[in-house]
Amino acid sequence: MSTYVIGDVHGCFIQFQRLLKRIKYSPNKDKIILTGDLVNRGPESLAMINFCLDHSNINTVLGNHDLYLLYLLSINSKRGKLRKVVSAPNNKRIFKWLLSKPLFIKIKDIEKQRTFFITHAGIPEIWSPDKAYKLANETSNFLKKNPKRMLESMWGNHPNKWNDKLKDEARHRTIINYFTRMRFLRNGSEMDLKTTGTHAKKGFKPWFNYESNKYTDKNHYYIFGHWAALKGKTKNKHFVSLDTGCVWKGKLSAIRLEDLKKFSINY
Repeated sequence: MSTYVIGDVHGCFIQFQRLLKRIKYSPNKDKIILTGDLVNRGPESLAMINFCLDHSNINTVLGNHDLYLLYLLSINSKRGKLRKVVSAPNNKRIFKWLLSKPLFIKIKDIEKQRTFFITHAGIPEIWSPDKAYKLANETSNFLKKNPKRMLESMWGNHPNKWNDKLKDEARHRTIINYFTRMRFLRNGSEMDLKTTGTHAKKGFKPWFNYESNKYTDKNHYYIFGHWAALKGKTKNKHFVSLDTGCVWKGKLSAIRLEDLKKFSINY
């Protein structure tokens, strides 16, 4: 049995199927974890979602596009590239399934003494993995209990810096932005949520380039998607970038956790 983590699919279902063949995926033995952004931009978001619904061994963290789909489903907005999903006969089941998904998945390999932290965008250095996990669960629980309230208030770039005293929607919006939209940070905490390439504004740098003591454990691996412009490169094997731009006709990538072997297929 193997566990594979696969990067952002964005509705590229044919490419996803090809990658499953490439890794010789066995639905009876293997587990799949997705880094979020299952949907949008690509042509077959509904097929991707339905495949996941039909396979209990597939799990995912929520990405910003998945949260957007939840919002559209909550207001029954049948527009744009996700209108087929919103109009689907099983749209209530899709909503319930997505709503149940976390912002953070932690996996421990006891035999090899490795711990994997899987999120859509990453973990800021101001949070230890334990604190990040706690905050992710806090916001996930709030979203599940108050979906309409949270989905309508999660939009916006502010607050763009963590403060333990943040409360209510502002607190949860900030947590969501770190886990699903973060790329560049200043002083390890202030988010630049507008820059999307690889060139940082003055004073900012990629979140994984900070040398915090929270990042020094050699048995920790941070696996994320979201940032296609990186093309899978972080220059540090402990930070694994899996969004390799499939929807932009790049590659769809995966990593097998047992031996850290990477796989990819071209668009």
